[in-house]
Amino acid sequence: MLLSDQAGAKIPRPATLRESVIEAIQELIVSSQLKPGQHLVESELAQLLGVSRQPVREALQQLSGEGWVDLHPGQGAFVHVPTVEEADQLLAVRALLETESARLAAQHASEEGVRRLRELCSRGIQAVESDDTDAAVAINSDLHALVTALSGNKVLAELAAQVARRVRWYHTPVARQRGMTSWREHAALIDAIEAGDERRAAEIMREHTESTRASYREQRAGEPIEPAPKRVRRRRTRTSSAN
Repeated sequence: MLLSDQAGAKIPRPATLRESVIEAIQELIVSSQLKPGQHLVESELAQLLGVSRQPVREALQQLSGEGWVDLHPGQGAFVHVPTVEEADQLLAVRALLETESARLAAQHASEEGVRRLRELCSRGIQAVESDDTDAAVAINSDLHALVTALSGNKVLAELAAQVARRVRWYHTPVARQRGMTSWREHAALIDAIEAGDERRAAEIMREHTESTRASYREQRAGEPIEPAPKRVRRRRTRTSSAN
């Protein structure tokens, strides 16, 4: 019997230091601890994360290729400032994926799945009532991820996961604006999923995601299409001239 025929789980590969640094910087950006347009100094990030400058430099290079960081010759690295157009395009894709996820969740969700959705919704409402925006955003992300998981479509779940972190980044600025309205929509969605009403669940999710998309566009209205990077002032060294 060939070794490839043997059934068994593969040993999970531990994350490399660079991957851990990438994830840490992404989380700092998503949580707004690093602001759009902010200058990223390798030595400061290395000290913050407790690593050397090399994995930070490698992480910034990869994050640049993935659209999280902008590298400007002679100026350094900056947190990417998403244009309204790119954010709108991603939120439009998210709406398509999650609308289908909600429809399938209404078809396949178990009682346990619905119970977990209600628990997340309750926690989200508490976070809004406590004005804890960071917690509300994180719980919102967990709730949407669970809806996708309950769809039973693994390919759909993988695609949704690819855009989830960036969606969270775009959602954070409008979370307080959407406030309790968003969680009332979540509650109605869960009701539709529990009732097995595929059409209603899809309709609610489509309207829900489009509302977030519209709120983001409204908040960004009037901004430049692509803001210029913030310049870093360099100190000049004084030189004395000989007489």
